Amino acid sequence: MMAPGPRRLIVLRHAKSAWPDVDDHERPLGPRGLRDAPAAGRWLRDNDCVPDVAICSTARRTRETWDLVAAELGATPPAVFDERVYEASAAALLDVVRQAPDRPRTLLLVGHQPGVQQLVLTVAGEADGDALVRATEKFPTSATAVLALPGTWADLAPGAAVLTDFAVPRGRKG
Repeated sequence: MMAPGPRRLIVLRHAKSAWPDVDDHERPLGPRGLRDAPAAGRWLRDNDCVPDVAICSTARRTRETWDLVAAELGATPPAVFDERVYEASAAALLDVVRQAPDRPRTLLLVGHQPGVQQLVLTVAGEADGDALVRATEKFPTSATAVLALPGTWADLAPGAAVLTDFAVPRGRKG
């Protein structure tokens, strides 16, 4: 667990999904997603961004992303599967984060476009390097944004966080 100091919100767009003839909520990960999700988990582990807890959409592709990410973390953070994250706007996602328990210092949110990108752009008041430019231009599948924020989760507000990192981990074709 992270020492006291700024909290970190990690926002992860689910890995690449397949498009079989099923309801959107039940779409599974596709071959690229099955490669990229573990790479996202390794990136989180290697960059000291292992979450204390994950909040994940109930959609199949986000649950599968979380399972593959979690397997690479070297820890077993609990996950909460929250139906409010599916098809959520930035404002709805902000409410979900604000309602998170106070104890976790690092929170991972696994969700969908366009809400995840809009959330990052809404709460990031500044950024390290070109992270904000890259997150603004494109927020592809498996994109991972790391934000530092002072105060509690309930205090999170537009412009209150610093985007400290933005990565798009990719797995290798086998």
